[in-house]
Amino acid sequence: MERLHAPAANRRYRQRRFWDELYRREGAEPREWLGALSRFLPHLQPELRPSDRILVLGCGNSALSHDLYELGYTDVTSIDYSPACIAAMRTRYACCPSLHWAVMDIRALAFPDATFDVVLEKGTLDVLMVEETDPWNVSPQATATMHRVLAEVSRVLRPGGCFISITFAQPHFRKPHYAQEAFGWSLRHFACGDRDAGTFHYFLYIMRKGQPLDPRDLALGRHLHQPPPPPDPPPPPAPPDDEDYLLAIQL
Repeated sequence: MERLHAPAANRRYRQRRFWDELYRREGAEPREWLGALSRFLPHLQPELRPSDRILVLGCGNSALSHDLYELGYTDVTSIDYSPACIAAMRTRYACCPSLHWAVMDIRALAFPDATFDVVLEKGTLDVLMVEETDPWNVSPQATATMHRVLAEVSRVLRPGGCFISITFAQPHFRKPHYAQEAFGWSLRHFACGDRDAGTFHYFLYIMRKGQPLDPRDLALGRHLHQPPPPPDPPPPPAPPDDEDYLLAIQL
């Protein structure tokens, strides 16, 4: 079956030009995807220590890094592949010298192995899926890109460190990507969000490096790389209109 194509408008979210133009217009005025830090802090805080070295992937113009700084997590490095974004954020938070900003591609992190205690992303990995039309059958290209990013995250994490991912992606869609034995981490998740009817929930995934995967999650991860089942055979041709219907009955 031929793969459908995502709307053309979705593709802009993977283009640096789109983000540069957005950040030139908006500057560093905070824009929060999935909400501000206060929405998920109860789940996040038990995983953090004030001495942690924290890396924020795809920081955008979110106030997340500064909010962490204000709570006492002062060693925060934030990266984005938009130069316009990083320039605006560096200027806005110049008064916080231990907040570090860098232009960088999450597929090729320019840090030595085992640099950070915590890697945190909020909606950044969702951009890798914007051109997908069927979450049950993610394209090999998107799967490979996601694997490449996660391998980089695992590489820069220290033993015992954690990767925290906040996303709208439901567990049956996202866990197979995270539950890869090669990354050397465990996996658990929480559903978060407002209790008001009609609001979307989002999910917080926590991966702890050096801990084993649950066997059920390991099975999910292995399933991701299995070849898709063959397509169903085409239906038999319909009999001609003038054929006696009794002759078409399989007795």
